Amino acid sequence: MSGPFVVVGLGNPGPEYATHRHNAGFLVADVLAGRLGAAFKRHGRAKAQVAEGWLGGPGGTKLVVVKPQSFMNLAGGPVAAVAAFYSVGVDRLVVVHDELDLPYGSVRLKRGGGEGGHNGLRSISRSLGSKEYARVRFGIGRPPGRQDPADFVLKPFSSVERKELDVLVEQAADAAEAVVEHGVEWAQNSFHAT
Repeated sequence: MSGPFVVVGLGNPGPEYATHRHNAGFLVADVLAGRLGAAFKRHGRAKAQVAEGWLGGPGGTKLVVVKPQSFMNLAGGPVAAVAAFYSVGVDRLVVVHDELDLPYGSVRLKRGGGEGGHNGLRSISRSLGSKEYARVRFGIGRPPGRQDPADFVLKPFSSVERKELDVLVEQAADAAEAVVEHGVEWAQNSFHAT
């Protein structure tokens, strides 16, 4: 029997960051854990919180949902430690993250490729020695005017954005589950059409 799938939601730990755009991955991770009926617990060997369960109930696909508890630019260490603990290769790793280069609320999927200036992805690629993990990219849009992207990602979603946020986070969670159950290509065909 092969090992579990690991889905990592990227964000920054602490309540002061909870509503920030950079924490879109944490929001999706929370939804996934809720669907599994699993609570996050501190992992003994990694600086991360993990929730474990079965997609589709007992006998389904084993899923480990991870929220690294380091800051974004150091996420690779906890992700690599969790992957090693569960003996999971990049072929069974899915990373959910905010994406500046996509319009707000759009969800796009891919395996491998560049990091697009995303420090969390850069750290993960460095720690794993590979970029060939699957990504669920949650669009947050570009900052308005001349606002620095580094400041933009560390700001809360706007009141207009928050009206749709719950539905969009659910859709991103659906996309992550589709990658796990059917693979990136199937999920792309399903989610990129909408």
